[in-house]
Amino acid sequence: MTTSIEQPPAGVPDATAARAADHLWMHFARQGRHPETPVPVITRGEGAYIWDNQGRKILDGLSGLFVVQVGHGRRVLAEAAAKQAAELAYFPVWGYTTPVQAELAERVADLAPGDLNRVFFTTGGGEAVESAWKAAKQYFKLIGKPQKHKVISRAVAYHGTPHGALAITGLPAMKKDFEPLAPGGFRVPNTNLYRHPEFAEDPKAFGRWAADRIEEAILFEGADTVAAVFLEPVQNSGGCLTPPPGYFDRVREICDKHDVLLVSDEVICAFGRHGATFACEKFGYTPDLITCAKGMSSGYGPIGAMIASEKVVEPFLLPDVAFPHGYTFGGHPVAAAASLANLDLMEDEGLNQRVLDNEAALGATLRKLLDLPIVGDVRGDGYFWAVELVKDKATRETFDAAERERLVRGFLPGALFDNGLYCRPDDRGDVVVQVAPPLICGQAEFDQMEQILRHTLTEAQGLV
Repeated sequence: MTTSIEQPPAGVPDATAARAADHLWMHFARQGRHPETPVPVITRGEGAYIWDNQGRKILDGLSGLFVVQVGHGRRVLAEAAAKQAAELAYFPVWGYTTPVQAELAERVADLAPGDLNRVFFTTGGGEAVESAWKAAKQYFKLIGKPQKHKVISRAVAYHGTPHGALAITGLPAMKKDFEPLAPGGFRVPNTNLYRHPEFAEDPKAFGRWAADRIEEAILFEGADTVAAVFLEPVQNSGGCLTPPPGYFDRVREICDKHDVLLVSDEVICAFGRHGATFACEKFGYTPDLITCAKGMSSGYGPIGAMIASEKVVEPFLLPDVAFPHGYTFGGHPVAAAASLANLDLMEDEGLNQRVLDNEAALGATLRKLLDLPIVGDVRGDGYFWAVELVKDKATRETFDAAERERLVRGFLPGALFDNGLYCRPDDRGDVVVQVAPPLICGQAEFDQMEQILRHTLTEAQGLV
C-alpha cells in the first residue's frame, strides 16, 4: 500500500529541518540562524535538477559542489555501487588491494598525462592535497635534499581544510581561527586579469608577470628550501580565474630550473569540468603530481586521489622505504566501483567532447549579463564560470563589508534558490556568483541559468 506525503507549507520546517537544526553541524554554515530560518531540505535529484521538501524543482547550477558531472539519479552508478557492496563492501589499501581498487588505479593512471602512473587514493580533495605536500616533503628527504619543504600557492586560492592543506590555502580569513598552522606556506599573485586592467591589452605579458612572481618567491625563500608549487588549472576561489597565455609554460620552466615539484590541484577541474579528463592537458602542461576528487565518481561515492609521476615515486620504490600516510576509507571499494562506472558513462556519452562543444555557448549566454550595472565581469572555461559583481562598473569598485553581508549571505542564496537556481554566491575574493552545471546540460539549461541570474541580480541592485 502506498501513501501520499503532504508537504509542509512554505517557511514551515518539517521534521528533517528540525532534526538538522537540533543535531546536524553543517559544513561552512552559520549554525545560529536555525531554526528561525529553516534548513533547506533536498529530497531527490534527476538529471540536472533537484527537488526540495516543498516539491520545488530547482536547477542544480553547481553540480552539487562541482561534483555531479553526469547528473543526478543515474541508476547504472547506483547499481554498480550496490553490486560491489554486496560482494565486498570494505577492505583497506593498507598493504592489500581489491580487484576494483587495482582496476581504478590502472584506469586513472592510463587517463593521466605523461608518466603520472601511481595513484594514492583518499576520500576527498583536501586529503589529496595533504597527501601531495607530505609526499613532496618526503621525496626530497629521500633524494638527499631535506631542507626542501616549503610550498608556494596563489593569493585567494582554496586548497582544503586539513591543517596542511589550509596552510597552502591563500585565504587569511579562513585560516585565522585555526592558527598556528603547519609552517611553510607562501603566497604569490593569482591570475585575475579583471583586477589587473593594465594588462588588458596584453594577457600574455600578464601571464609572464604572474609566473615570474613564482620564481621571485622561490629565490626569496631560497630554492634549496622550496619543495612544491600548488596551482589549480582554473582557480576556484576568487571566481574562476583562468590562466593567461603562456602562464603554465613559464611555471613549468621555473619549477624545472629550481628543482621544485609542480602540483596541479584538480579537485574541481578534473574529470570533464573543462572538457578533458585532466585540465592540465587542456592548458598544455604536465605536472609532477595531480590532486583530484569530486568528479571521479560524480558524487556517487566519496573518493579522491593523488597521482604521482615516475620521478616522484621512484625513491619510494626502494625496498626499505614506506610512505607512512593513509586513510581508513581511501579508495573505498564501493566508491571505486561507482567511479569506474562513472568513467565508463562519461566515455560512452562523450561528455568531455560535449563540454568542448558547448563551453563557448555557455560563456556567451552568461556574458549577456554584462548589460546589468551590477555585473563587472564574466569569466571561466569549460563548464566552470563566475559572474563578478561590482558596486561601480566604471571604476570596478567592489562592495564594503556591510554590503557583502547583505548580498552574499543575506539576499542572494535564498533569492536564487527561490527563483529556481542552486549556485554559489561567494566573496572569498571579490564578490562573485559561480555556476558549474552538470556536464549533461545544454542551451536550455544555460538559458534558464541566465534568466534566473538576470532576474535575481536585477533585484540585488537595489540593495547596494
